[in-house]
Parts: sequence; C-alpha cells; structure tokens
Amino acid sequence: MMEITLVEAITTALSWEMSHDKNVIVFGQDVAKNGGVFRATDGLFAKFGAERVFNTPLAENTISGIAVGMSMQGLKPVAEFQFCGFIYAGFDQVINEAARMRNRTRGRLSCPIVYRVPVGGGIHAPEHHSESPESILAHVPGLRVVTPSSPARAYGLLLAAIRDPDPVFFLEPKRIYRAVKQDVENNGQALPLDKCFVLREGEDVTLISWGAMIKETLAAANELAKENISAEVIDVATI
Repeated sequence: MMEITLVEAITTALSWEMSHDKNVIVFGQDVAKNGGVFRATDGLFAKFGAERVFNTPLAENTISGIAVGMSMQGLKPVAEFQFCGFIYAGFDQVINEAARMRNRTRGRLSCPIVYRVPVGGGIHAPEHHSESPESILAHVPGLRVVTPSSPARAYGLLLAAIRDPDPVFFLEPKRIYRAVKQDVENNGQALPLDKCFVLREGEDVTLISWGAMIKETLAAANELAKENISAEVIDVATI
C-alpha cells in the first residue's frame, strides 16, 4: 500500500501496465526524459527506454494519428496531449479514424488507445490550458470519456482504459493532481469503466458530479446535512 497523489497514481498505473504488457507504448510532448509537463510520466523513460517512451513534435494530429496506426498493428499506445485546449487540432484522426474503426471494419479492427489529457482550471493558467472538453468528447460515437476524482480511482480507471479494446480519452483534472494523498495498492487491479461510484448515501436528493468537482459536491452535501437534507453523491467517472 502506498500513500500517493493522483498524478503519482497515474505514473504508477502506467509503470505497472508497461511492466506487464510489452505492447503498451507511451508518447507525447516532453514525456520522455522530462517526464511530461506535470511529471505524470516521470521515470518511465529511464525504466523502459526510448523505444517505449518517446517524445513527439508539437503536432496534435500527428500524435493522434500515430496512436491509430500503432493500435491497428497490435500495440497499446498511451498518447499524451500536453494541454486540453490543443486537442482539437488532433480531432481528424480521433473522430474519423480511431472512434469509427470498430464499426467501419465490422469489428475486424479496433483502436485500443488511451489519449491522456490534463484538463480544467484552478491553477491560474491561460484559456488553452484550462478547458474542460468532456461534453464535446462524450458526443463522439465510439469514444469513451473517463475522468478520475481521486488517486485510487485514477489508478484503477487508467488500468481499465489501457486494457479496453476501444479508444478512451482519459481526462486528468490538473487542480487535484497533487491536492490530496490516498492509500493505493499497486496490485494491477482495474476499476470497471461505464460504472458510477456512490460516494455518499442519501435519501432526499442526488448530486452527480465528476473529476475535480467531487470535492465541492461532497462539501455541498455536508452543508445540506446541516439543514437535515440527506444528499446522495455520485461520481460518474465514465461520462
């Protein structure tokens, strides 16, 4: 059992899966020796080498397209877009290729890709670094959209995303990258996708949220309890 932050949970999950599946490849802008702009891939280059952890040019459509080609050849790419506001430049390959591959080929091919993206505000960054694109992504048929709200869920959901046979956008709330530590067992146990997590039982009202807003939602439930209102809190996790 380790007490780690959310960003450390992401690093730990990547390291576990790369250690147990040689087909998992990590790439993106500055992810190699630098460990990524938020250090989510810190140490992976030293552990797994340049063939499995490598940098890409500052070209989002190239990143998304490389992932499509790799996945169709049996690899499991984990591609990082450095900031959420620039993912739209990579949408051609994501929407027209990755998301449609299973249906286009009648199930003969699929694209087991994870696109990792730091999202959200709260760290005093400009607009391109502070967007929350989940509503756009969730309307693309063939894409899964997953966002964790705690270190334990980040670990388990990322493992599940890498093992999923179809493309997953894994949205990482920057504001809670290092906001809290939690005990996480590094045992390779994935959490199920497409499942909500009930974080608080309640009978009067249901509050539904995800990502960084879970903390505020739980705080709101505590305030409601002072007024004798019993609030259930649900983390949707897979949007």
